[in-house]
Amino acid sequence: MSVVVWFKRDLRLLDHAALAAGIREARREGTAMLCLYVYEPSIIHAPDFDACHLVFINQCLLELRQNLNAIGGRLLIRVGEMPDVLEHLGRDLAAAGLAPIRSLHSHEETGNDRTFRRDQRVARWCLAHGIRWQEHVQNGVVRRLASRDGWAAMWDERMSAPIIDAPSDLAAVTIRVLEVGNPQPPEAFNLDPGKPKAQPGGEAAAHRVLDSFLETRGVNYQRDMSSPVAGWQGCSRLSPHLAYGSISIKVAHQRTATRQHEAEELALRGAIDPRWKASLKSFQARLHWHCHFMQKLESEPRIEFANVNRAYDGLRPESIDDPESLRRFEAWKSGRTGYPMIDACMRCLHATGWINFRMRAMLASFASYQLWLHWPEPAAYLARQFIDYEPGIHYPQFQMQSGVTGINTIRIYSPAKQARDQDPTGAFIRRWVPELAAVPDDYLAEPHLMPPLLRQMHAVRLAEPDTNPRELDAGVYPWPVVDHQTAYREAKERVFAWRGRARAKREAVQVFLKHGSRRHNRRG
Repeated sequence: MSVVVWFKRDLRLLDHAALAAGIREARREGTAMLCLYVYEPSIIHAPDFDACHLVFINQCLLELRQNLNAIGGRLLIRVGEMPDVLEHLGRDLAAAGLAPIRSLHSHEETGNDRTFRRDQRVARWCLAHGIRWQEHVQNGVVRRLASRDGWAAMWDERMSAPIIDAPSDLAAVTIRVLEVGNPQPPEAFNLDPGKPKAQPGGEAAAHRVLDSFLETRGVNYQRDMSSPVAGWQGCSRLSPHLAYGSISIKVAHQRTATRQHEAEELALRGAIDPRWKASLKSFQARLHWHCHFMQKLESEPRIEFANVNRAYDGLRPESIDDPESLRRFEAWKSGRTGYPMIDACMRCLHATGWINFRMRAMLASFASYQLWLHWPEPAAYLARQFIDYEPGIHYPQFQMQSGVTGINTIRIYSPAKQARDQDPTGAFIRRWVPELAAVPDDYLAEPHLMPPLLRQMHAVRLAEPDTNPRELDAGVYPWPVVDHQTAYREAKERVFAWRGRARAKREAVQVFLKHGSRRHNRRG
């Protein structure tokens, strides 16, 4: 009987529980093993998937295939829906005179609704064919968790478990007669090319990124993480690798803990920059929060589609189909809102697939408050832009930033203030919004306030109010799509009035009991 190891968002060899279990079973039973990756059209064509995700996946797959080949293994790549692929694979094994599939190993996945329903179909197929499907723990997300009480301790226990060594020799258990298949480019699925300046994928790249962060780049992490300029170097940049599993969060946690211990010893001798202590502590907290948010979606999958606090249903119009909402939405998506910090962030995303967390929060907040858009459609759009899109983090975060949880602080960001605070020299804005390159520093955050004579002196081309941004030439910067002060005031009044309702308060208690942090009690 044959063993199949199904790779999904775990594109690595080190610390791969499903692969290790498949190898053990194959050796114990004296049978053969297949390593399998499947391009699933239903997932690739989902509203939250983009070519940039596929390009990153392909880079991971190429290295994974190379690493498996180096130790006598093989990676089979197939296209199709997973139950159909398993059906065809069984036929291929039979045609080659090989044993049928006995078991399937994979990691637990906390994905979107499509992957959840895919897994249900796979489970039914396995049951119908007498195949044992074993899902293995990959991170700190706990399935069928009755309460958040005790979750933090479970996370600590999982993160302190031994790292699983990468296999060294698979030649004896590898089936070699089947066609391996090849990575599929975006064009194969009618997708546009990926981001031109996106971060590369692969297991080796993941470890280089972590090493450079822990040894040099992360020294000022606590401060740099807020800056769209310094964040490029000062943030870990590990998020896409965690999203697609080219490194495990357990490895990241334990390597960081080792570095913390080293830094403490060096600090006693005055042999290390004192900023490392706070930076490493802050990064460890981020790793914890990574799984904290994923646990929300695992425990309540409807967070992908509906307000976690149902008392907030109706706060905003639930569809973006009226002309004014569409105008605002299109301006936001295209980076043509008339607010340079918003537009720079969106254009940066279009090219690279990454911006720092504060700027992500600002984009979500601006869409939700100043533009007064219901969160699902903006969330789906940003999911396609983020190369590190992780459903379990993305949707709970977006709901938090849009103010519909009832338990989080309401944050309505001023784009102009964020520009002055986080991009004081204007380097970020001028890079991504080149039509504003000549604007003096004093007006860069709000160029529409420039006097006409000053615009003429600096050859700055600004649109007139109420001009459709889609009708402007590339060198013309749009007038603000909304007035910030007016929109801020109206949004604040609406949200806080809604938050004061009795039902909203009652629902907030239930949301906290189910999803709230227990960080002050590590046993809880």
